[in-house]
Amino acid sequence: MSTTPRDPHRPVAHLRPPRNWINDPNGLVFHDGHYHVYYQYNPYGATHANLHWGHFRSPDLLTWEPQPIALAPTSDGVDTDGCFSGNAVSDGDRLVAFYSAHREDRSFQHQPVTCAVSHDGGRSFRPRGELLIPELPEGCTMYRDPYVWQDGEGWWMLVGAALADGRAAALLYDSPDLENWTYRGPFAAREKEPVSGTDLLTGEGWECPQYLPAADGRGALIFSAWNLPTGPQSVAALIGEEHDGRFRAGPAVPADHGPDCYAPALLRAPGNRWLLWGWSWEARDEAWAVADGWAGVLTLPREIHVDGDGTLRQQPATELLALRGGHIIHAEGETHGPQPVDLGSVGRAFDLTARLEATGDAGLRLLTTLDGSEYLDIRLDADAGELVVDRDHASLDPRARGGSYRMPCPADRPVGLRVVVDHSIAEVFLTTTGQVLTLRCYPTGQGPWRLRARTAPGTCLGYAIDAWELHPLVIKEPNTGAAEPVPTSP
Repeated sequence: MSTTPRDPHRPVAHLRPPRNWINDPNGLVFHDGHYHVYYQYNPYGATHANLHWGHFRSPDLLTWEPQPIALAPTSDGVDTDGCFSGNAVSDGDRLVAFYSAHREDRSFQHQPVTCAVSHDGGRSFRPRGELLIPELPEGCTMYRDPYVWQDGEGWWMLVGAALADGRAAALLYDSPDLENWTYRGPFAAREKEPVSGTDLLTGEGWECPQYLPAADGRGALIFSAWNLPTGPQSVAALIGEEHDGRFRAGPAVPADHGPDCYAPALLRAPGNRWLLWGWSWEARDEAWAVADGWAGVLTLPREIHVDGDGTLRQQPATELLALRGGHIIHAEGETHGPQPVDLGSVGRAFDLTARLEATGDAGLRLLTTLDGSEYLDIRLDADAGELVVDRDHASLDPRARGGSYRMPCPADRPVGLRVVVDHSIAEVFLTTTGQVLTLRCYPTGQGPWRLRARTAPGTCLGYAIDAWELHPLVIKEPNTGAAEPVPTSP
């Protein structure tokens, strides 16, 4: 399943097919002993078009088996121009996938819900052939992306929406049997407002609503904010409680503080554990991605929950510790500058933990060229109380995006980090608070990557660093009935 020669930017420990375009994770479900990850997929090329549902499954989150394309547009059907985003549920011996049916002769903002059923463990689906919910509620200016979950003996569905009164919303339906659905009104709705602690907004419309039910207290409504004129922008969450089909919550908070995570989706795993995958889009010119033949990658699977203090906390799934290889860096010490401290070399895929204590502006620098002109900075701004991830110098190729991104960070105690870098994707977990920041970068350097501790003048940094090689996921060869059939035409 690997490309030859090796693409230096293609991740190895993050899930994606060997070529072509992917975007939203879809239909995340545990069924018949396997984790199933479906995803938006264009089998014809590396651009957003001709959307199908691709499919991987795994018994353990480490070894993945490509499966045949699960959903394909039906000629002159309700989804003739694309099987867009949705989710899937396990119902006895069957899987039921719910998704947005796209047709170019309908408004792009109106994508009604349809479904398909699998009786062979999710390998193949029989489409319903007609819309499941043919009529949109009055006053919807955007409608898309169903999310279905079981509530007691019945089922609930959220659909992302924008309303004519200016509010973004997640609309609620219920059903006794997954077949007959009754509209219950907005589960949550908000006028556009700031996302706490950021310069982002909650959007004119919400895409891909996901509901994390309360375990012992508060739950979370996670949504992807759609804003004019940019369209997809960021992911946010409302933390609150559900009462009689309405979700009461405080101000919106970021679900990921980085620029390159969108459309996250939830999976209810065994043991009442919840996992989340997101789509990390490319942060480079489209022509570059098209020339390389692939675009988009899924984030690491993350364990996610609402803490007792109402904080949305995320960390890499525990199983991913098994991807750690050689222990390549172990360093402890303290530096007052001004000279940086070399901590050692890492490969293009590594898993790092750090304990940092700074009196000012200090942190880590990943140098990716021998002359030090290309680097990614991860630093503490103790005065501002923020962790800063700066990619302005992370690629010498002008086709790659720059930018500096921040998340709140306590300044009165040591800070714990877990950083997973996999070729062109970096996921920075602030383990002290459970927050995460995802971004893409495209280093050009061909030599060894080096890690340094750095401080601003007059600043002290105490550090304890460990880093391991990051092994690739095991991707099995497709079974007969190839997972990536060669289409005859788009």
